This record gives sequence, structure tokens and C-alpha cells, in this order.
Amino acid sequence: MNPVPRLRAYAGPALLSYGFRPFFLFGAIYAGLTVLAWLPMFYGELEVASAFAPIDWHVHEMLYGYLPAIVAGFLLTAIPNWTGRLPIQGMPLLVLFAVWLAGRVCVTLSAQIGWLAAVIDCGFLVLLVAACAREVIIGKNWRNLRVIGIIVLMLAGNIAFHAEAHVRGHAEYGTRVGIAAIVLLLALIGGRIIPSFTRNWLVRENAGRLPEPFSYFDGAAIAVSAVALALWIAQPSGWLSAATLLVAAVLNVVRLARWAGDRTTRDRLVLILHVGYGFVPLGFLLAGLGALDMIVASAAIHAWMVGAAGTLTLAVMTRASLGHTGNALAASPATQTIYLAVVIAALARICSSLEPAWSDWTLHVAAYAWAVAFLGFAAAYGPLLLRARRGTPQ
Repeated sequence: MNPVPRLRAYAGPALLSYGFRPFFLFGAIYAGLTVLAWLPMFYGELEVASAFAPIDWHVHEMLYGYLPAIVAGFLLTAIPNWTGRLPIQGMPLLVLFAVWLAGRVCVTLSAQIGWLAAVIDCGFLVLLVAACAREVIIGKNWRNLRVIGIIVLMLAGNIAFHAEAHVRGHAEYGTRVGIAAIVLLLALIGGRIIPSFTRNWLVRENAGRLPEPFSYFDGAAIAVSAVALALWIAQPSGWLSAATLLVAAVLNVVRLARWAGDRTTRDRLVLILHVGYGFVPLGFLLAGLGALDMIVASAAIHAWMVGAAGTLTLAVMTRASLGHTGNALAASPATQTIYLAVVIAALARICSSLEPAWSDWTLHVAAYAWAVAFLGFAAAYGPLLLRARRGTPQ
């Protein structure tokens, strides 16, 4: 891996000096506020001028609103490290962020704007793919083209979501394609950073058993996961989908066990990565049971989206924000509260799907815990993201 390059001479606002800053901060604020708006929408107490049905608006803005912002923040920060090239900053970063923000406004007002909302919303992922692909190709970092491929899959899912919602009144395939893309991205990137960060900490602080290096087993686990997700997209019920999803669950449990997460309890920044990834096989297990009509399908969706995506994005956001602003990699009480809140949100949301009798109060617990986690991140880390890196004059 190439060393992180120096930044260009830059005299603008610190918020635009690196991709993680605007996207992590405003992505977190949007994630928290959107869920707080969703509760009264769910109970019929609030309406927005969206062409989407209320449930589709909620799904879309979590799946294609908040998550692409965090993915953008991660990739725009990681790709310079992968390629050795300088990061995107200043006006190009502002344009990219402005298109994401415009997409959020347009989707919410799409009943008045019409198809223009879809063009602007999907335009963000088009620009993100173009920007990231350019850096990867010029840097000849060919192995990371597969990551760009997953973002292209997200773009295809978003286009399908808009088309389905406008033509059929409800998005099904677009939802499953987007979820599958996120789960694959977590499996791919998680398989790199979780054992790497774990190894670094264990070598320094807790000598003994280390994570297993990436091997054919990891490749097989990702491949089976991809096949299982493809079957789930095409046919979310049936014995073939169920069997493949359950095999993927087992392989991902074994994969997680190989990363020595049980030895990281003293470092919450590392431990939370293992906890977050644990929701990936849980999602496969619940999806497999759902394919057999043993439980409702939404349990798996929320295990993947609230549990895996929510927890792992916060884990990466906190760690990257600390490291790239020159602060010590240590989980403060506020950070640990954020982690606890998102795990509570995930467990409560899964329970609300599995046990309808508890759904009213568990939905409230899940929504408020999610808001505490993401708005808590914005409150605790906003000051770091808005000021220059320690020791850097700006």
C-alpha cells in the first residue's frame, strides 16, 4: 500500500480539504434527522412532497441518500492512499457534495419536480464513479476497480428504484440491488480493514493469536455471498435462495472468527468493527429463514442496513476522523456511547420485525437510538471535521 500523499497547497475551508469531512459530517446529520422524520411519517402525522410512497422515501434516503455519502467520504479518503495520488479537494469536492445535497432536496420534493429529481439524485453516483475510476485508472491500481464496480451496481440499483417507484408505485428490485451492493462492499472492504486494524493493535498491545491473512477461503466466502445475494435479488423466497443464503451465513461466521476479534475487547475502536461485521452473517441467516417463510423479510434487511451498515459506517467514520485530523486513535466516552446507541438501534429494529407485538415501542427505541448515534457523531466529531488537521496551518 502506498503512503498517504501530502495535500496540495490549500487555503480554503478545512471542511473541503478532504473528502471525509463534508460527507461524514452531513451524511451523519442527514441519517439522524431523516429517521426522526420517518417516525411521524410512519404514523401518518407528517407528509413530504415526494413522489415516493412514505416507505419508499424512507428506504431510498437511507439506502441511496445517507449510505452513498459515507461511501463517498470513505473512497475519496482511501483512494489517495491506494494510488499515491493527491486527494480531491476544494471546488471539485464542493461540486460533488452540492450534487449529493441537491439530490436529497429533489427526492423529498419530487412530487413537484418529477423526473428531474431522479436525474439529479442519480447524477451524484455518476460523478462519484467517474471521479473514483479516474483516480484508480490513472494510479494503475487495478485491483480496486472491483470496488468501483460495486458503486456502479449501486448506481444501477438507484436508477431501477426511481423507475420502479414511478411506474409501479413501489420499488422492490431497486431496493434489493442496493442492499446487495452495500453488503458486498462491506464484505470486501471489511475483509481488508478489520483484520488489518486488528493485527496492528494486537502486535502492539496484545501479543498472541493474530487474524488469519486473506486467503482462498475469504475469496470463496465473498463469491458465495455474491451468488446468494444475486439469487435473493431475483427470487427472495424459495429453497435454492434459502440454502445459498444459509451457506453464506456460515462462511461469514467462520470468516469473522478467523479475525481474532475476541482478543480486542480493550480497544473499542477495533472491537466495534467486529461487532458491526457480525450483523453481516446474521443478515444472511435471517434472509435464509425469510426465504423459507419462517420469518418476515424485513428482519434480514434491518440486520444488514441498521446493524452491519450502520455500525460499520460509524466505526469507519470515527476512526478515520480521528486519524486524519491528527488525533489519537482512542474511543472517548462519547464515541463509546455512539457505538452502543447504534447497536441498540439495530437490535431493537430487528426485534420489531421478528415480534409484531413489540413493534410500537421497539420502533421508537430503534429510531431514537439511531438518531443519538448519528447526531451524536455530528456533535462529537463536527468540531474536528470543521477545523484544520492538527499542526496544519490553514
